[in-house]
Amino acid sequence: MSRRGSIIDVPGVRVGHAQDETALTGCTVIMTEQGAVCGVDVRGSAPGTRETDLLHPINLIQEVHAVCLSGGSAFGLAAATGVMRYLETQGHGFDVGVGKVPIVPAAVLFDLGIGNAHVRPDEQMGYLAAMNASREKVSEGNVGAGCGATVGKLAGIKRAMKSGIGTASRIMPNGLVVGAIVAVNAVGEVRDPSTGTVLAGPRGDEEGLLDSIALLTGSAADGPLPGTNTTIAVVASNARLDKAQATKVAQMAHDGLARTIYPVHTMHDGDTVFAVATGEREWAVDLVGALSAEVLAEAVVRGVKAARSAGGLPAWGDRVSDK
Repeated sequence: MSRRGSIIDVPGVRVGHAQDETALTGCTVIMTEQGAVCGVDVRGSAPGTRETDLLHPINLIQEVHAVCLSGGSAFGLAAATGVMRYLETQGHGFDVGVGKVPIVPAAVLFDLGIGNAHVRPDEQMGYLAAMNASREKVSEGNVGAGCGATVGKLAGIKRAMKSGIGTASRIMPNGLVVGAIVAVNAVGEVRDPSTGTVLAGPRGDEEGLLDSIALLTGSAADGPLPGTNTTIAVVASNARLDKAQATKVAQMAHDGLARTIYPVHTMHDGDTVFAVATGEREWAVDLVGALSAEVLAEAVVRGVKAARSAGGLPAWGDRVSDK
């Protein structure tokens, strides 16, 4: 089993970022312009999404041409329009006779609490991210949808830590390739699943971190507002799946969030995972789903470790270097 470490190891997948490093917001596009089956599973209680109903197995459209992950809260859904516009210029989309309509599901996270809340990903930024999509090395940390991402906000944004976007993959001896990319913007803390060590979370008055579960039992006066978080992700594989199977993979992939984020899927989060399949050959759905959870957990850890301090908030690297 090889760990080359990026979602673009999956054939037919490209990734592009665009961001405003001053305003601390951005978007990330996962391109499958030749078409890929897609499922979705939303488990957070405050999601911001686009075209997710279309992905239900009983509905008409069978393939998507890109998935857009964006900051900017609900405003950031506009970035998907730019992705559609770019795909249209390239001749990609669902043929409706009089033209082609690119199918671009999207999900957003809330990053308005740091940087400039009046600047959000828009159509132009989405177009740029799509134009930037390539099979070159995928940047991690404070880029794309991770540009303004933060974690550990149960004691309020002032005690939070900077996080970002991460990616990971597995290449199996049987030819199966599974990858993930995730923008980590959870209200909870992030732990390394291999050790249980808390990597990033709410900061106390001293150099240590506060216990997130204990904070839930205390006063919520300085805590987060509902809907002001969300971890959004895409898992991809070269498996041949239908929409029902892709939806099952998306469900199983959420286990990767549960292994790394405490608490997860809360009333404050809109956690959403898309699963795309490029259709090279058939593999067992359980295998694809299990590996998707594994690579998503690794991607979460990488997103936290790759982040740099920004917006007055420290990152994992700052705490490590201080010790």
